[in-house]
Amino acid sequence: MNARIRGIAPGLIVAAVGAALAWLVQLAVPAVPWLTAAFAVGIVVACLPPVRPALDGALRPGLGFSARTLLRVGIVLLGLDLALADIAALGWWGVLAIAALVGVAFVSTYGIARMLRLPGDEPVLLAAGFSICGVSAIGAMAAARPRLTAPGVDGATPASASLSKMQESATPTALVTLFGTLAIVVLPAFSTVADAVGLPMSPAFFGAWAGASVHDVGQVVATAQTAGATALGAAVVVKLTRVLALAPMVAIASLHSRRAARAAGVAAGKLPPVVPLFIVGFVVLVLVRSLVPVPDAVVDAVDIVRNALLAAALVGIGAGLRLEKLVRSGGRAIAAGALAWLVILVLGLAVAAVVTL
Repeated sequence: MNARIRGIAPGLIVAAVGAALAWLVQLAVPAVPWLTAAFAVGIVVACLPPVRPALDGALRPGLGFSARTLLRVGIVLLGLDLALADIAALGWWGVLAIAALVGVAFVSTYGIARMLRLPGDEPVLLAAGFSICGVSAIGAMAAARPRLTAPGVDGATPASASLSKMQESATPTALVTLFGTLAIVVLPAFSTVADAVGLPMSPAFFGAWAGASVHDVGQVVATAQTAGATALGAAVVVKLTRVLALAPMVAIASLHSRRAARAAGVAAGKLPPVVPLFIVGFVVLVLVRSLVPVPDAVVDAVDIVRNALLAAALVGIGAGLRLEKLVRSGGRAIAAGALAWLVILVLGLAVAAVVTL
């Protein structure tokens, strides 16, 4: 155990320092969400040539731990933000409309990514990120779809498989970060233009649109708060209803992975779980928040811890992004992200109309 701690400590310290630096950036420029800044810090670290050998050597175990384990703990804590009573207040039509949005956005994004030949698991990870909840969904879906290549086959090792999975998550993470950040500017600008041409959006409508179409929770808050408290309240409820889709979508992905593993001859004892343990934890905290009166101070404190963990995870994921690889497929990847973003913006408008009827 001590050897393992010593092994992950250097990379974990880098991730923590990067998360702290991103927090300072967010304090200096409030319009930049903490998690967006954290991913950018990780990318900057990955672009420093003198650091590359350490990233692929001494820092790799700790950065991988951050990108994998800290991300999963952050996803668990996200459950405490969800109260089923708030979601029920949307009404059946509102909930069904959001569920339909998640399903259609997932299928559409997956189809677009496959059409543009994004490699490996990138299409399904991108679909999860755009349709559900950004980086958290990408991490959860990646965990539900482990590689089937056994250690020692074709030169595979647990470390190389972990690194490859982290790098495979990096491009979808870059895309949800890029387009989620653009939303902070584009959606308020679109609302202003709509007002100017005589098609004003009410604060509740704008908030529901942001909640239905922007990826990460932090990006939703940054976008919706430009229209005031009413917009922010509507955005958070719609967004967290999308987040609730995380558990069933990951369970479906896990079942698919189990079938593929059986077909590949993987032993029953090595099959991935039907529902990953961290998703069980996520659901448990949703039920706790729904059934137990949790003080606001506790929720706020957990939110800070969750964001800190996710920020460290994003530093790790960003540090695993190799821009030269992204540039080689960058045109296809950015086109896939842009088309998927356009789809979800249009779907979000429809959901906002239903929710605010």
